[in-house]
Amino acid sequence: MKIAMIGTGYVGLVSGVCFSNFGHEVVCVDKDPRKLEALNAGQVPIYEPGLDELMARNVEAGRLTFTGDLKEAVAGADAVFIAVGTPTRRGDGHADLTYVYAAAEEIAGALTGYAVVVTKSTVPVGTNRQVKQIIRKAAPEAEFDVASNPEFLREGAAIDDFMKPDRVVVGCQSDRAREVMGAIYRPLFLREFPIVYTDLESAEMIKYAANAFLATKITFINEIAALCEKVGADIKDVSKGMGLDGRIGNKFLHAGPGYGGSCFPKDTKALARIGQDNAVPMQITESVIEVNDRIKRRMIDKILDLCGGSVNGKTIAVLGVTFKPDTDDMRDAPSLTIVPALIGGGAKVRACDPQGEREGAELLPGVHWVADAYKAAQGSDCIVILTEWNEFRALDLKKLARKAAAPRMADLRNIYAPRDAKRAGFLAYASIGRSDYLAEPAAETKPG
Repeated sequence: MKIAMIGTGYVGLVSGVCFSNFGHEVVCVDKDPRKLEALNAGQVPIYEPGLDELMARNVEAGRLTFTGDLKEAVAGADAVFIAVGTPTRRGDGHADLTYVYAAAEEIAGALTGYAVVVTKSTVPVGTNRQVKQIIRKAAPEAEFDVASNPEFLREGAAIDDFMKPDRVVVGCQSDRAREVMGAIYRPLFLREFPIVYTDLESAEMIKYAANAFLATKITFINEIAALCEKVGADIKDVSKGMGLDGRIGNKFLHAGPGYGGSCFPKDTKALARIGQDNAVPMQITESVIEVNDRIKRRMIDKILDLCGGSVNGKTIAVLGVTFKPDTDDMRDAPSLTIVPALIGGGAKVRACDPQGEREGAELLPGVHWVADAYKAAQGSDCIVILTEWNEFRALDLKKLARKAAAPRMADLRNIYAPRDAKRAGFLAYASIGRSDYLAEPAAETKPG
C-alpha cells in the first residue's frame, strides 16, 4: 500500500515510521523546510525512545521518504492520513481545525484516483463529515472515502503502543474504505490485535471519551491523595488496594502534580465544549479540568510550606520539567505552572531534565539549567521532584542532602519513602497523599 502522511508532528511521524515498518510505502509531508532538512538528514525532531533507529532502518529500506510536495505524495496513494495539529483554540476551548481543513483542501487538488482520506488528528464529532464536504466541493469528480482513525499513543511508549495496540479504531462509511484500512492494518489483524470498525461519529467520540476518562482517573486519585494527607492514610496503599479491583485497574492511579501533555488538557477542554454546544453539559469533565488546575496550585503551596511560607531569595532545585518521563514534551506540563510561580515569588530556580532543556529554555525564562541532579541541589534551599525520570529514581539521598544548603525535599511523584529521606539527612520532606515525618518548616541547618 502507498500511504501519504500529512504532518510530521508527534502523531504523524510515529505513525508514518511504524506504517513503513509494516512494509507499506510511506511518504511523510511537512511544510517546514528546516524540519524536512533534518528528517532527510536522519535527525528526529522529537524525543521518542527507539524512533530514530526505526526511522533510519525504513529510510534505508526505501519504504519511508520525506517531502514538502503534498501533490507528489498524494498522487497514486491508497490512503492519505491527516495528522496535523488540533490545538485548543484561544478563548473558547474548542479544537482549532484550521490545519485539518486546510489539509483537506490541498488533498482535494492532489487526488489522482481512488483514495481513503483518513483523519488521524484528534477532532470533534462531525469533523470527518466536514472534511468530506470540503473535498467534494473542491473536487466534485474525485473518487474517495473518508475514514476516522484516532491514535492512542503514549509519549515515551509510542512505538510499542502502535505495534502492540489495545485496539485500533476505524470509522468508515463504505466497504471499499474498510478494505483499504484492513489492508493497512493487516499485520496487526494477523497477530489478532482488536480492530474496531464503526461509524465516523463513534470513532471520533471514542478518542475523546477515552482520554477524558483517563484524565478523570488521574484527577480522582489526586483528590483522594489530598484527603489522605488530612486523615492519615497512605495514597500508595490506597491506590494499590483500588487497582487490584479488576473493574478499576491499576493504571493512571499514581498521585502527582496533575496531568499535562499534548492530549488530556486539550481533549478534555474540547469535550467540554462539544457538550456545551449540544446542550449536554459534560459536568464530570468540566470538574476534572478545574480540579487539575487546582492540584497544580496546591503543589506550589507545598513547596512554600516547606520553605517557611516564602521562597523569596531561596534557591530551588527542580528535577524534571517535562510532563512525563521519556519525552521532551512540555505542553501543559505542571512545571509551566509551578516554576513561574516560584520565580515570581523571588526564588532562583536551578533545573535539570534529561530531555526538557531544549523546549524548557524558551518556555521557562529565568531558569538556570544544569546537567545533573547533584549540581541542581548544590547550595539549594529545597529540592523539588516534578518528573519521575529513571535518573531521579535511584539518587544517593545522603549525597543530595549534603549538597543542599537546607536539606528539604518536595517529592511530588512519591518516588522515595519519607523514612528514607529522613535517614539520609533531609530535615523536611513533603510528598503527595502521605503523612510526612516533619510538618514544620526545616531549620536553616545542614545535617550533622
